[in-house]
Amino acid sequence: MLSDLTLTGAPVWVDLGTTDMDGAAAFYRGVFGWDFEKGGEEVGGYGTFQLDGKAAAGGMTVTPEMGAPAWSLYFCTPDADATAKQVEQAGGRTLFEPMDVLDLGRMAGFADSAGVAFSVWQPGRNKGLELVNEPGGLIWTELYTPDIETGAAFYGAVFGWRTINQPFEGGSYTMVYPGGGTPDDMFGGLWPLDQDPAEQEAGVYWMPYFHVTDIDAVVEKARTTGGTVRAERMDLAGVGAFAKLADPYGARFALMQPEPSQG
Repeated sequence: MLSDLTLTGAPVWVDLGTTDMDGAAAFYRGVFGWDFEKGGEEVGGYGTFQLDGKAAAGGMTVTPEMGAPAWSLYFCTPDADATAKQVEQAGGRTLFEPMDVLDLGRMAGFADSAGVAFSVWQPGRNKGLELVNEPGGLIWTELYTPDIETGAAFYGAVFGWRTINQPFEGGSYTMVYPGGGTPDDMFGGLWPLDQDPAEQEAGVYWMPYFHVTDIDAVVEKARTTGGTVRAERMDLAGVGAFAKLADPYGARFALMQPEPSQG
């Protein structure tokens, strides 16, 4: 679960690029109860998904030429320009150069050494997500990549991430947390692409997980409002229930219903 979003390398923001913002907003309102607050011309109409007045995610309209509809993750950095240099040195590449977003912060977009897109956010007035680890908020992240060791080394070089290997289904699941934090700040996992046929066909990417309290109801709501269930509910003892979905426009995301805390 997400902890201190101010740590270097922690997920600090997540946003949706979609070809139909009105349709997507209606879908996510039904699924998570989000309201979409559209921004002004000064930010190109970029808006914020909110729940009870808290920022849960961002969103903007993209053209087909800009890429397929997708969710994107942003990792916190104290210096976007320095991170750009570290990405290049680690074998990644810059998709768009660091740029200021008014006084809100500074951002840049990259591809890691396997070609997986991600972004960074250097907070200004916008410090990041306000809703995490609560219903409707980001709770976990997962990287689908062809080589776990290479992926971990790349992000370790760029952000200082540390890893823990957890036994899972006869193998292990590599989990990550910021180098400036502790294992309590664990926020994501790395999964080999060739061990999931559906993901292998879809290709490498970062997937966000959003917290829900009734995963079956949310899956059914998504199914009946134009979404696609990419992987039905799976339960993991001691952790919770999971499901993978795509919205009506193809953006992939997942659900997590954590097991109740014991004591």
